[in-house]
Amino acid sequence: MSNVIESGLQTLAAKKPSIWTRADALKVNENDPTTTQPLVSGDFPVMSDDVFIWDTMPLRDIDGNVLSVDGWSVIFTLTAERQPNDPANIDAKGNYDITLDWNNRHGRAKICYWYSNTGKDWVFGGRVMAEGVSPTVREWAGSPVLVNNKGEVDLYYTAVTPGATIVKVRGRVKTNNKGVEVAEFISVKPLFEADGKIYQTETQNPYWGFRDPFPFRDPKSGKLYMLFEGNVAGDRGSHVVGPEEIGDVPPGYEDVGNSRYQTACIGIAEAADEDGDSWTLLPPLLTAVGVNDQTERPHFVFQDGKYYLFTISHKFTYGEGVTGPDGVYGFVSDELFGPYVPLNGSGLVLGNPPSQPYQTYSHYVMPNGLVTSFIDSVPVDKATTGMDYRIGGTEAPTVKIKLKGEQTFVVGEYDYGYIPPMADVVLDA
Repeated sequence: MSNVIESGLQTLAAKKPSIWTRADALKVNENDPTTTQPLVSGDFPVMSDDVFIWDTMPLRDIDGNVLSVDGWSVIFTLTAERQPNDPANIDAKGNYDITLDWNNRHGRAKICYWYSNTGKDWVFGGRVMAEGVSPTVREWAGSPVLVNNKGEVDLYYTAVTPGATIVKVRGRVKTNNKGVEVAEFISVKPLFEADGKIYQTETQNPYWGFRDPFPFRDPKSGKLYMLFEGNVAGDRGSHVVGPEEIGDVPPGYEDVGNSRYQTACIGIAEAADEDGDSWTLLPPLLTAVGVNDQTERPHFVFQDGKYYLFTISHKFTYGEGVTGPDGVYGFVSDELFGPYVPLNGSGLVLGNPPSQPYQTYSHYVMPNGLVTSFIDSVPVDKATTGMDYRIGGTEAPTVKIKLKGEQTFVVGEYDYGYIPPMADVVLDA
Protein backbone atom coordinates (compact mmCIF):
# COMPACT_ATOMS: atom_id res chain seq x y z
CA MET A 1 0.00 0.00 0.00
CA SER A 2 2.83 2.41 0.88
CA ASN A 3 4.34 1.90 -2.59
CA VAL A 4 1.03 2.81 -4.19
CA ILE A 5 0.79 5.99 -2.10
CA GLU A 6 4.41 6.94 -2.84
CA SER A 7 3.87 6.34 -6.55
CA GLY A 8 0.75 8.49 -6.44
CA LEU A 9 2.63 11.32 -4.72
CA GLN A 10 5.39 11.15 -7.32
CA THR A 11 2.77 11.37 -10.06
CA LEU A 12 1.24 14.44 -8.45
CA ALA A 13 4.64 16.09 -8.07
CA ALA A 14 5.31 15.61 -11.77
CA LYS A 15 2.19 17.55 -12.77
CA LYS A 16 3.65 21.05 -12.84
CA PRO A 17 1.09 23.72 -13.71
CA SER A 18 1.43 25.79 -16.86
CA ILE A 19 1.71 29.53 -16.22
CA TRP A 20 -0.26 32.36 -17.80
CA THR A 21 2.46 35.00 -17.55
CA ARG A 22 2.36 38.77 -17.37
CA ALA A 23 4.29 38.78 -20.64
CA ASP A 24 1.46 36.78 -22.23
CA ALA A 25 -1.14 39.20 -20.85
CA LEU A 26 0.76 42.19 -22.24
CA LYS A 27 -0.06 40.82 -25.71
CA VAL A 28 -3.83 41.19 -25.17
CA ASN A 29 -5.31 43.42 -27.89
CA GLU A 30 -8.84 44.59 -27.13
CA ASN A 31 -9.15 46.06 -30.64
CA ASP A 32 -8.40 42.88 -32.61
CA PRO A 33 -11.60 42.14 -34.58
CA THR A 34 -10.76 38.44 -34.81
CA THR A 35 -11.11 38.13 -31.02
CA THR A 36 -13.88 40.68 -30.37
CA GLN A 37 -17.53 39.82 -29.83
CA PRO A 38 -19.89 41.68 -32.18
CA LEU A 39 -21.85 44.58 -30.69
CA VAL A 40 -25.07 43.65 -28.92
CA SER A 41 -27.97 45.94 -29.81
CA GLY A 42 -29.69 47.86 -27.04
CA ASP A 43 -33.11 46.67 -28.24
CA PHE A 44 -32.40 43.03 -27.36
CA PRO A 45 -35.34 40.73 -26.45
CA VAL A 46 -35.73 39.44 -22.89
CA MET A 47 -36.48 35.79 -22.15
CA SER A 48 -38.57 36.61 -19.08
CA ASP A 49 -39.95 39.65 -17.29
CA ASP A 50 -40.10 37.63 -14.08
CA VAL A 51 -36.54 36.33 -13.69
CA PHE A 52 -32.95 37.25 -14.45
CA ILE A 53 -30.68 34.57 -15.89
CA TRP A 54 -26.92 34.51 -16.23
CA ASP A 55 -24.55 31.48 -16.34
CA THR A 56 -26.01 29.04 -18.90
CA MET A 57 -25.31 25.31 -18.66
CA PRO A 58 -26.54 23.28 -21.66
CA LEU A 59 -27.40 19.64 -21.06
CA ARG A 60 -24.46 17.63 -22.38
CA ASP A 61 -22.72 14.28 -22.30
CA ILE A 62 -19.49 13.59 -20.45
CA ASP A 63 -17.50 14.47 -23.60
CA GLY A 64 -19.02 17.94 -23.76
CA ASN A 65 -21.44 17.38 -26.67
CA VAL A 66 -24.65 19.39 -26.32
CA LEU A 67 -27.68 17.10 -26.32
CA SER A 68 -31.41 17.18 -26.80
CA VAL A 69 -33.75 14.52 -25.43
CA ASP A 70 -36.63 13.28 -27.57
CA GLY A 71 -36.14 16.39 -29.71
CA TRP A 72 -36.21 18.82 -26.78
CA SER A 73 -33.17 20.96 -25.99
CA VAL A 74 -32.60 21.69 -22.30
CA ILE A 75 -30.49 24.37 -20.63
CA PHE A 76 -29.88 25.03 -16.96
CA THR A 77 -29.28 28.62 -15.82
CA LEU A 78 -28.39 30.55 -12.72
CA THR A 79 -31.62 32.34 -12.04
CA ALA A 80 -33.04 34.94 -9.67
CA GLU A 81 -36.55 36.33 -9.44
CA ARG A 82 -36.82 39.99 -10.33
CA GLN A 83 -37.89 41.86 -7.21
CA PRO A 84 -39.40 45.22 -8.22
CA ASN A 85 -41.26 45.56 -4.91
CA ASP A 86 -38.31 44.88 -2.61
CA PRO A 87 -37.41 48.07 -0.69
CA ALA A 88 -33.73 47.27 -1.29
CA ASN A 89 -34.35 47.84 -5.01
CA ILE A 90 -36.15 51.19 -4.71
CA ASP A 91 -34.18 54.35 -5.47
CA ALA A 92 -34.32 57.72 -3.66
CA LYS A 93 -37.24 58.82 -5.85
CA GLY A 94 -39.32 55.77 -4.96
CA ASN A 95 -38.81 54.03 -8.31
CA TYR A 96 -37.70 50.48 -9.02
CA ASP A 97 -33.97 50.43 -9.73
CA ILE A 98 -33.28 47.41 -11.93
CA THR A 99 -29.53 47.91 -11.53
CA LEU A 100 -29.77 47.40 -7.76
CA ASP A 101 -31.92 44.31 -8.32
CA TRP A 102 -29.48 42.91 -10.90
CA ASN A 103 -26.41 43.57 -8.75
CA ASN A 104 -28.03 41.81 -5.76
CA ARG A 105 -28.93 38.66 -7.68
CA HIS A 106 -26.01 36.44 -6.60
CA GLY A 107 -27.27 36.13 -3.05
CA ARG A 108 -30.48 34.47 -4.21
CA ALA A 109 -29.14 32.45 -7.15
CA LYS A 110 -30.99 29.21 -7.88
CA ILE A 111 -30.57 26.72 -10.72
CA CYS A 112 -33.58 26.61 -13.05
CA TYR A 113 -34.15 24.93 -16.39
CA TRP A 114 -35.58 25.88 -19.77
CA TYR A 115 -36.59 23.78 -22.78
CA SER A 116 -37.07 24.32 -26.50
CA ASN A 117 -37.73 22.34 -29.67
CA THR A 118 -35.93 24.92 -31.84
CA GLY A 119 -32.65 25.42 -29.98
CA LYS A 120 -33.89 28.91 -29.05
CA ASP A 121 -37.29 30.38 -28.00
CA TRP A 122 -36.76 28.94 -24.52
CA VAL A 123 -39.69 28.03 -22.26
CA PHE A 124 -39.17 28.44 -18.53
CA GLY A 125 -39.49 25.14 -16.66
CA GLY A 126 -38.82 26.29 -13.10
CA ARG A 127 -36.41 25.25 -10.39
CA VAL A 128 -34.42 22.04 -10.65
CA MET A 129 -34.29 21.43 -6.89
CA ALA A 130 -37.10 22.20 -4.49
CA GLU A 131 -36.48 24.72 -1.73
CA GLY A 132 -34.41 23.15 1.04
CA VAL A 133 -32.81 20.40 -1.06
CA SER A 134 -29.53 22.22 -1.62
CA PRO A 135 -27.46 22.36 1.60
CA THR A 136 -26.52 26.03 1.24
CA VAL A 137 -28.25 29.31 0.46
CA ARG A 138 -26.88 29.83 -3.04
CA GLU A 139 -26.79 27.43 -5.99
CA TRP A 140 -23.92 28.43 -8.25
CA ALA A 141 -22.81 27.21 -11.66
CA GLY A 142 -21.65 23.78 -12.74
CA SER A 143 -22.53 21.17 -15.37
CA PRO A 144 -25.59 19.00 -16.10
CA VAL A 145 -24.49 15.68 -17.62
CA LEU A 146 -26.92 13.20 -19.18
CA VAL A 147 -25.91 9.82 -17.78
CA ASN A 148 -28.01 7.42 -19.86
CA ASN A 149 -31.04 7.06 -22.12
CA LYS A 150 -33.27 6.70 -19.08
CA GLY A 151 -33.05 10.45 -18.72
CA GLU A 152 -30.86 10.40 -15.61
CA VAL A 153 -28.83 13.57 -15.16
CA ASP A 154 -25.92 14.26 -12.82
CA LEU A 155 -25.98 17.97 -11.99
CA TYR A 156 -22.58 19.02 -10.65
CA TYR A 157 -22.75 22.50 -9.14
CA THR A 158 -21.34 24.76 -6.41
CA ALA A 159 -23.09 24.97 -3.04
CA VAL A 160 -22.21 28.37 -1.60
CA THR A 161 -22.72 30.13 1.76
CA PRO A 162 -21.65 28.90 4.11
CA GLY A 163 -18.37 27.96 2.43
CA ALA A 164 -18.06 26.67 -1.11
CA THR A 165 -18.43 22.97 -1.83
CA ILE A 166 -18.45 21.10 -5.12
CA VAL A 167 -21.51 18.85 -5.00
CA LYS A 168 -23.69 16.78 -7.28
CA VAL A 169 -27.31 15.74 -7.35
CA ARG A 170 -28.75 13.04 -9.59
CA GLY A 171 -32.22 13.48 -11.01
CA ARG A 172 -34.14 12.83 -14.19
CA VAL A 173 -35.50 14.69 -17.20
CA LYS A 174 -38.84 13.55 -18.61
CA THR A 175 -40.44 14.56 -21.89
CA ASN A 176 -43.91 14.67 -23.37
CA ASN A 177 -45.42 16.25 -26.45
CA LYS A 178 -45.62 19.60 -24.67
CA GLY A 179 -42.11 19.86 -23.26
CA VAL A 180 -39.76 18.74 -20.51
CA GLU A 181 -40.10 18.15 -16.79
CA VAL A 182 -37.42 17.46 -14.18
CA ALA A 183 -37.84 15.15 -11.20
CA GLU A 184 -36.01 13.38 -8.38
CA PHE A 185 -33.31 16.00 -7.80
CA ILE A 186 -33.61 15.40 -4.08
CA SER A 187 -30.31 14.08 -2.66
CA VAL A 188 -27.25 16.33 -2.85
CA LYS A 189 -23.86 14.67 -2.34
CA PRO A 190 -20.87 16.80 -1.23
CA LEU A 191 -17.75 15.94 -3.25
CA PHE A 192 -14.84 18.16 -2.20
CA GLU A 193 -13.75 21.59 -0.97
CA ALA A 194 -10.56 23.63 -1.16
CA ASP A 195 -7.84 22.04 0.95
CA GLY A 196 -5.55 24.96 1.83
CA LYS A 197 -2.51 23.03 0.54
CA ILE A 198 -3.09 23.14 -3.20
CA TYR A 199 -6.13 25.41 -3.38
CA GLN A 200 -6.79 28.52 -1.33
CA THR A 201 -9.48 28.45 1.37
CA GLU A 202 -11.74 31.16 2.72
CA THR A 203 -9.61 31.24 5.88
CA GLN A 204 -6.55 32.07 3.77
CA ASN A 205 -8.39 34.65 1.70
CA PRO A 206 -11.97 35.93 2.22
CA TYR A 207 -12.05 36.76 -1.52
CA TRP A 208 -11.10 33.25 -2.61
CA GLY A 209 -12.85 31.38 -5.40
CA PHE A 210 -13.65 27.67 -5.52
CA ARG A 211 -16.51 26.80 -7.86
CA ASP A 212 -17.76 25.89 -11.36
CA PRO A 213 -17.25 22.10 -11.69
CA PHE A 214 -16.84 20.70 -15.21
CA PRO A 215 -16.52 16.87 -15.27
CA PHE A 216 -15.09 15.26 -18.40
CA ARG A 217 -13.59 12.06 -19.69
CA ASP A 218 -10.03 12.38 -20.98
CA PRO A 219 -10.25 11.31 -24.65
CA LYS A 220 -6.77 9.76 -24.50
CA SER A 221 -6.70 7.90 -21.17
CA GLY A 222 -10.44 7.36 -20.71
CA LYS A 223 -10.18 8.54 -17.09
CA LEU A 224 -12.79 10.75 -15.44
CA TYR A 225 -11.63 14.18 -14.29
CA MET A 226 -13.15 17.48 -13.23
CA LEU A 227 -12.10 21.07 -13.85
CA PHE A 228 -13.00 23.90 -11.48
CA GLU A 229 -12.06 27.47 -10.68
CA GLY A 230 -9.67 27.99 -7.78
CA ASN A 231 -6.97 30.17 -6.30
CA VAL A 232 -3.45 29.03 -5.48
CA ALA A 233 -3.13 28.05 -1.79
CA GLY A 234 -1.52 30.48 0.64
CA ASP A 235 -2.48 33.48 2.72
CA ARG A 236 -3.69 36.49 0.78
CA GLY A 237 -0.78 38.78 -0.11
CA SER A 238 1.87 36.15 0.57
CA HIS A 239 2.36 34.98 -3.01
CA VAL A 240 5.51 35.85 -4.91
CA VAL A 241 5.33 37.02 -8.51
CA GLY A 242 8.70 35.74 -9.66
CA PRO A 243 10.51 35.43 -12.99
CA GLU A 244 8.35 32.48 -14.15
CA GLU A 245 5.14 34.42 -13.47
CA ILE A 246 6.49 37.59 -15.08
CA GLY A 247 7.80 35.94 -18.23
CA ASP A 248 9.75 37.63 -21.01
CA VAL A 249 8.69 41.23 -20.56
CA PRO A 250 10.30 44.20 -22.33
CA PRO A 251 12.41 46.73 -20.41
CA GLY A 252 10.31 48.88 -18.11
CA TYR A 253 7.70 46.21 -17.39
CA GLU A 254 9.49 44.31 -14.63
CA ASP A 255 7.57 46.05 -11.82
CA VAL A 256 4.62 43.87 -10.76
CA GLY A 257 3.11 46.38 -8.31
CA ASN A 258 0.54 44.79 -6.03
CA SER A 259 -0.27 41.96 -8.42
CA ARG A 260 0.66 39.38 -5.75
CA TYR A 261 -3.03 39.53 -4.80
CA GLN A 262 -3.98 37.96 -8.14
CA THR A 263 -3.77 34.17 -7.60
CA ALA A 264 -6.24 32.52 -9.96
CA CYS A 265 -5.82 28.98 -11.20
CA ILE A 266 -7.70 26.31 -13.13
CA GLY A 267 -7.97 23.32 -10.85
CA ILE A 268 -8.42 19.65 -11.65
CA ALA A 269 -9.51 16.58 -9.70
CA GLU A 270 -9.40 12.89 -10.62
CA ALA A 271 -12.28 10.51 -10.00
CA ALA A 272 -11.70 7.35 -8.01
CA ASP A 273 -14.82 5.70 -9.41
CA GLU A 274 -16.93 5.74 -12.57
CA ASP A 275 -19.92 7.23 -10.74
CA GLY A 276 -18.07 10.43 -9.92
CA ASP A 277 -18.72 10.09 -6.20
CA SER A 278 -15.12 10.20 -4.96
CA TRP A 279 -12.39 12.60 -6.09
CA THR A 280 -8.73 13.41 -5.49
CA LEU A 281 -7.48 16.98 -5.84
CA LEU A 282 -4.54 17.36 -8.23
CA PRO A 283 -2.26 20.39 -8.76
CA PRO A 284 -3.74 23.05 -11.07
CA LEU A 285 -3.47 22.73 -14.82
CA LEU A 286 -2.80 26.45 -15.09
CA THR A 287 -1.94 29.30 -12.72
CA ALA A 288 -2.28 33.06 -13.23
CA VAL A 289 -0.42 34.42 -10.20
CA GLY A 290 0.33 38.09 -10.81
CA VAL A 291 -1.98 38.18 -13.83
CA ASN A 292 -5.60 37.63 -12.80
CA ASP A 293 -7.65 36.67 -9.75
CA GLN A 294 -10.49 34.82 -11.49
CA THR A 295 -10.53 31.95 -13.98
CA GLU A 296 -14.23 31.18 -13.88
CA ARG A 297 -16.18 28.35 -15.50
CA PRO A 298 -13.19 26.44 -16.96
CA HIS A 299 -14.11 23.92 -19.64
CA PHE A 300 -12.60 21.87 -22.45
CA VAL A 301 -13.12 21.42 -26.16
CA PHE A 302 -11.27 18.41 -27.60
CA GLN A 303 -10.34 18.88 -31.25
CA ASP A 304 -7.65 17.58 -33.61
CA GLY A 305 -6.01 15.63 -30.79
CA LYS A 306 -5.58 18.84 -28.76
CA TYR A 307 -6.94 20.04 -25.44
CA TYR A 308 -8.49 23.49 -25.78
CA LEU A 309 -8.89 24.87 -22.26
CA PHE A 310 -11.27 27.83 -21.91
CA THR A 311 -12.11 30.09 -19.01
CA ILE A 312 -13.80 33.45 -18.46
CA SER A 313 -12.48 36.47 -16.63
CA HIS A 314 -13.01 40.17 -15.98
CA LYS A 315 -11.09 43.34 -16.63
CA PHE A 316 -11.38 44.31 -12.96
CA THR A 317 -9.76 41.07 -11.75
CA TYR A 318 -6.52 41.66 -13.66
CA GLY A 319 -3.37 42.51 -11.73
CA GLU A 320 -1.69 45.89 -11.67
CA GLY A 321 0.11 46.65 -14.92
CA VAL A 322 -1.83 44.23 -17.14
CA THR A 323 -5.37 44.34 -18.48
CA GLY A 324 -7.84 42.75 -20.84
CA PRO A 325 -11.57 42.75 -21.60
CA ASP A 326 -14.33 40.76 -19.96
CA GLY A 327 -14.66 37.59 -21.99
CA VAL A 328 -13.22 34.19 -22.91
CA TYR A 329 -9.57 33.28 -22.48
CA GLY A 330 -8.06 30.06 -23.76
CA PHE A 331 -5.01 27.81 -23.80
CA VAL A 332 -4.06 24.74 -25.80
CA SER A 333 -1.95 21.64 -25.24
CA ASP A 334 -1.27 18.29 -26.87
CA GLU A 335 -1.64 16.57 -23.48
CA LEU A 336 -4.09 16.88 -20.63
CA PHE A 337 -1.47 17.95 -18.10
CA GLY A 338 0.25 20.36 -20.44
CA PRO A 339 2.24 22.30 -21.10
CA TYR A 340 -0.44 24.79 -22.16
CA VAL A 341 0.27 27.84 -24.30
CA PRO A 342 -2.06 30.85 -24.52
CA LEU A 343 -4.22 30.96 -27.63
CA ASN A 344 -3.47 33.87 -29.94
CA GLY A 345 -0.29 34.49 -27.99
CA SER A 346 -2.12 36.33 -25.21
CA GLY A 347 -4.92 34.00 -24.11
CA LEU A 348 -7.70 36.29 -25.34
CA VAL A 349 -10.24 34.39 -27.45
CA LEU A 350 -13.42 36.47 -27.33
CA GLY A 351 -13.63 39.82 -25.54
CA ASN A 352 -16.26 42.50 -25.23
CA PRO A 353 -15.73 45.49 -27.55
CA PRO A 354 -14.19 48.56 -25.85
CA SER A 355 -17.32 50.61 -26.62
CA GLN A 356 -19.50 48.10 -24.73
CA PRO A 357 -17.17 46.62 -22.10
CA TYR A 358 -19.92 45.00 -20.01
CA GLN A 359 -22.27 43.79 -22.75
CA THR A 360 -21.84 40.02 -22.16
CA TYR A 361 -20.25 37.54 -19.79
CA SER A 362 -20.08 33.88 -18.73
CA HIS A 363 -19.23 32.59 -22.19
CA TYR A 364 -19.35 28.85 -22.75
CA VAL A 365 -17.54 27.39 -25.78
CA MET A 366 -19.20 24.28 -27.22
CA PRO A 367 -17.45 21.59 -29.30
CA ASN A 368 -19.15 22.87 -32.47
CA GLY A 369 -17.49 26.27 -32.00
CA LEU A 370 -20.67 28.03 -30.88
CA VAL A 371 -20.30 30.30 -27.86
CA THR A 372 -23.22 31.22 -25.63
CA SER A 373 -23.25 33.99 -23.02
CA PHE A 374 -25.64 36.29 -21.16
CA ILE A 375 -26.27 40.01 -21.62
CA ASP A 376 -25.10 42.08 -18.67
CA SER A 377 -25.55 45.72 -19.66
CA VAL A 378 -25.59 47.53 -22.99
CA PRO A 379 -25.27 51.31 -23.55
CA VAL A 380 -28.40 52.99 -24.88
CA ASP A 381 -29.38 56.50 -26.01
CA LYS A 382 -30.18 58.46 -22.85
CA ALA A 383 -32.10 61.10 -24.78
CA THR A 384 -34.53 58.42 -25.98
CA THR A 385 -34.62 56.03 -23.03
CA GLY A 386 -33.71 58.20 -20.05
CA MET A 387 -30.96 55.71 -19.19
CA ASP A 388 -27.26 55.37 -19.91
CA TYR A 389 -27.49 51.60 -20.27
CA ARG A 390 -29.97 48.73 -20.29
CA ILE A 391 -29.67 45.75 -17.94
CA GLY A 392 -29.93 42.33 -19.57
CA GLY A 393 -30.24 39.20 -17.47
CA THR A 394 -31.07 37.25 -20.62
CA GLU A 395 -29.34 35.23 -23.35
CA ALA A 396 -26.95 37.04 -25.69
CA PRO A 397 -26.56 36.37 -29.40
CA THR A 398 -24.60 33.18 -29.99
CA VAL A 399 -21.21 33.65 -31.63
CA LYS A 400 -19.15 31.11 -33.56
CA ILE A 401 -15.39 30.83 -33.32
CA LYS A 402 -12.96 28.71 -35.31
CA LEU A 403 -10.11 26.88 -33.59
CA LYS A 404 -7.03 26.57 -35.75
CA GLY A 405 -3.95 25.29 -33.98
CA GLU A 406 -2.88 27.96 -31.51
CA GLN A 407 -5.15 30.60 -33.05
CA THR A 408 -8.86 31.39 -32.93
CA PHE A 409 -11.11 33.49 -35.15
CA VAL A 410 -14.62 34.91 -34.79
CA VAL A 411 -16.47 33.68 -37.86
CA GLY A 412 -20.22 33.98 -37.21
CA GLU A 413 -23.10 35.36 -35.18
CA TYR A 414 -26.54 33.81 -34.63
CA ASP A 415 -29.81 34.51 -32.85
CA TYR A 416 -30.20 35.29 -29.15
CA GLY A 417 -29.78 32.16 -27.05
CA TYR A 418 -29.24 29.87 -30.04
CA ILE A 419 -27.95 26.61 -28.53
CA PRO A 420 -28.69 23.81 -31.03
CA PRO A 421 -28.12 20.19 -30.04
CA MET A 422 -25.21 18.27 -31.47
CA ALA A 423 -27.06 14.98 -31.00
CA ASP A 424 -30.51 13.81 -29.93
CA VAL A 425 -31.01 11.08 -27.34
CA VAL A 426 -34.20 9.06 -27.51
CA LEU A 427 -35.25 8.21 -23.97
CA ASP A 428 -36.52 4.79 -22.97
CA ALA A 429 -40.24 4.86 -22.34
